[in-house]
Amino acid sequence: MSFILLVEQILNGLQFGIMLFLMAAGLTLIFGVMGLINLAHGSLYMIGAFAAATVAGYTGSFVLALAAALAAAAIVGAIVELVVIRRLYDKDHLDQVLATFALILIFSEGTRWLFGSFPLFLDIPDYLSGPVTLPGGIQYPLYRLFLIVVGLLIALGLGALITKTRIGIQIRAGENDREMIAALGIDISRLYTLVFALGAGLAGIAGALVGAIQSVQVGMGEPVLILAFVVIVIGGIGSMKGALIGAILVGLTDTLGGIFLPELLKLFTDPATATSVGSSLASMAIYILMGAILIWRPTGLFGAKS
Repeated sequence: MSFILLVEQILNGLQFGIMLFLMAAGLTLIFGVMGLINLAHGSLYMIGAFAAATVAGYTGSFVLALAAALAAAAIVGAIVELVVIRRLYDKDHLDQVLATFALILIFSEGTRWLFGSFPLFLDIPDYLSGPVTLPGGIQYPLYRLFLIVVGLLIALGLGALITKTRIGIQIRAGENDREMIAALGIDISRLYTLVFALGAGLAGIAGALVGAIQSVQVGMGEPVLILAFVVIVIGGIGSMKGALIGAILVGLTDTLGGIFLPELLKLFTDPATATSVGSSLASMAIYILMGAILIWRPTGLFGAKS
């Protein structure tokens, strides 16, 4: 493998991981503060992508498309929290799973009814298209670098929000003792709605950003949701730092595993078998990684020790 190909795949893995972080961060907030298992989080990712594709199609503006994705997902998230999720806080996790799974079906069929079964396409704007030359003469797509930078900026902003602001203090307090902050006069219902809308907005912006490099279609959020849950388990439930590190690990493992494992197996078997078996192992690599980390640290890399 050439050095240039290796760097390109590392950057691809980093970009994939950063996008996973935007999904996992919302799930971490929602579960950490509310104790809610939200299987419908992938549907909010899909809503953001469809909102962005629709607005971009009408206006031709990528910036407006991203704003629409953020707003649409956050508004839908707030409505869902007010109408459905608020009734589930005192229920057990099985009720939460069943209710949010029902939301997946509702959102999927509703989206198919509105937009049809055919995928939409969100074009990369001209000012972000084409390659950029990195040190060492490496050519890499500008838009993927844009995704990495934007994702890291959002991660920094989210970290500042949680650690430096009043609402962040309330969010962290809600993770530790929600009864106490309610007793201190903080409107816990309002806080829950805000947190859910924030998590939904993060999923929506992730869907819009990724929608420019893949088709926007019904059901696109569910595979990403599964990986986001893997990220949370690896990083540690309730840890934003863990979500970021876990997402990058998953992104790099998924991307590099698809290259290195077939090449490694070619040392021991014929190329056709090595490619087939290596591809199968690569698809399992992130779950093997998750299992290994849980054996070492059952609470995840940055989860609270039990």
